[in-house]
Amino acid sequence: MSLTHLVDGAPRHLFFTGKGGVGKTSVACATAIALAERGRRVLLVSTDPASNLDEVLEAKLAQSPTPLSSVPNLSALNLDPEQAARAYRERMVGPYRGVLPDAAIQSIEEQLSGACTVEIAAFDQFSRLLSGDGAAAGFDHVVFDTAPTGHTLRLLELPAAWEGFLADNVGGASCLGPLAGLEAAKALFAASRAALTDSSATRIVLVSRAEPSAIAEAERTRAELGELGVVAVTLVLNGLFTATDRADAVAVSLEERGRRSLSELPPKLAAVPRLELPLVPFSLVGVDSLRALLRPSSNISHPPSASTDEPAALPALSSLLAELERVEHGVVLTMGKGGVGKTTVAAALALELARRGRRVHLTTTDPAAHVEAAVGAGASGLTVTRIDPEVETAAYRDEVMRTSGAQLDDAGRALLEEELRSPCTEEISVFRAFARVVHEGERGNVIIDTAPTGHTLLLLDAAEAYHREVLRTRGDAPEEVRRLLPRLRDPSFTRVLLVTLAEATPVHEAAALQADLERAGIKPFAWVVNQSLSPLVVTDPVLRARRASERRYLDEVRALCPNVALVPWSVGAEARA
Repeated sequence: MSLTHLVDGAPRHLFFTGKGGVGKTSVACATAIALAERGRRVLLVSTDPASNLDEVLEAKLAQSPTPLSSVPNLSALNLDPEQAARAYRERMVGPYRGVLPDAAIQSIEEQLSGACTVEIAAFDQFSRLLSGDGAAAGFDHVVFDTAPTGHTLRLLELPAAWEGFLADNVGGASCLGPLAGLEAAKALFAASRAALTDSSATRIVLVSRAEPSAIAEAERTRAELGELGVVAVTLVLNGLFTATDRADAVAVSLEERGRRSLSELPPKLAAVPRLELPLVPFSLVGVDSLRALLRPSSNISHPPSASTDEPAALPALSSLLAELERVEHGVVLTMGKGGVGKTTVAAALALELARRGRRVHLTTTDPAAHVEAAVGAGASGLTVTRIDPEVETAAYRDEVMRTSGAQLDDAGRALLEEELRSPCTEEISVFRAFARVVHEGERGNVIIDTAPTGHTLLLLDAAEAYHREVLRTRGDAPEEVRRLLPRLRDPSFTRVLLVTLAEATPVHEAAALQADLERAGIKPFAWVVNQSLSPLVVTDPVLRARRASERRYLDEVRALCPNVALVPWSVGAEARA
């Protein structure tokens, strides 16, 4: 498949999704630029709570379309979920200020204060873009740069989930707001669902790398999209590498690993139309670099300077274990941008602590994580679990009906069951499970591999909001929920590891995450720079150029935190596991 097919045959809506770190934003931006340069009017939209469109495009974006002066016909915007929630709440409540009593207004605002309102507000904006109204009006194409796969599948599932909930909702009250026009919402969500399943209007572009976990994620997504009725799918394999210096063992190993992964593509994924893009020797920041991504002939490697052409030395990951081993109980959280290797780092620390005789519980809040595969055969004393949204939601519904529902008559139980069918119930359930796992740190060592940055921040910021949601559904807030924030703010109990790659976006996103955490009273314990070429001796020109580009980002990390560990790229590990 050629770039021409991807661009010239593009329907109105293009969704770019995939495992974190595979290059979704770069490929989405490059495609949007190519469409605009063919004379199409293009709107590029990020639905990622941790969007980095601003940095990649080197432009200041907002929630309304911002034209890019460097690319005629192209505008871009970020869907900010928190800002969307504020606007949504005011749209629901504003017309009734001064009309209803203050107590009624306060009650409505309380109902709309939960994290589920953040979700539905962002989805409301997303639906309007799909319908072609508002910001999307007048554009030939809308290109969506989405969050990592798990979060994106959740977004794509919402039209059916909300449509079904509203169809069954006889009480007229939900996380949409008790005053919302439910019939209008039903029409909007039905239109969104129709657009997603119309192959003439929408195509999903699965972006992957030639690495086992990324390919497995692409295949899982392809299958789940098929279950949703989405069949117009294209695969982009990004970062394919061909060694030019056969004497460079690292380069040859990187090439062989890619070839092996391509030969093992699942049959149904291999049958999907595919575009292959090479590993580039430069940072994909700025319009010129993005143009070059889709033009292989312009991917010219410039030799590094002498000052950046020597291996760098930083402490290894094992340097962090001494302090972690001294702590008999508590929680370690690995955080960062999707695809930087949070799962790999969390698994490595858990395995080593278990081998040293500790009882360790390793778990994840990331629906796309592969913790079981990361630990392999495991070790004695190591327990591996995951927070499964479906299991947690079912357990939470049963608990609420068994406790709060027991005090209600038949009509009251029916209304409570109706409310618990809301997709927002899943958010409450996952939050409670997270709080429960953190509570386990009182009795031993717990390591939590978190979801990508934006989703994790929403989880951490939501403690008080979720508390209100639990009370609103007439459930009692358990001790672990009440004590969650104090535990996260206690540096002797919780240690946050910010995991990054030595690249612009992962480092800058982790720096912003550190600032957000510190504002919340949580100080990171250390940074881990994962899968770095800097400690290695390489002679291949592309790898030398990439190693040289790492130096500036390593310097930035050391300026942000004195406690830094470096994990070198290895033949036996995925570069973005």
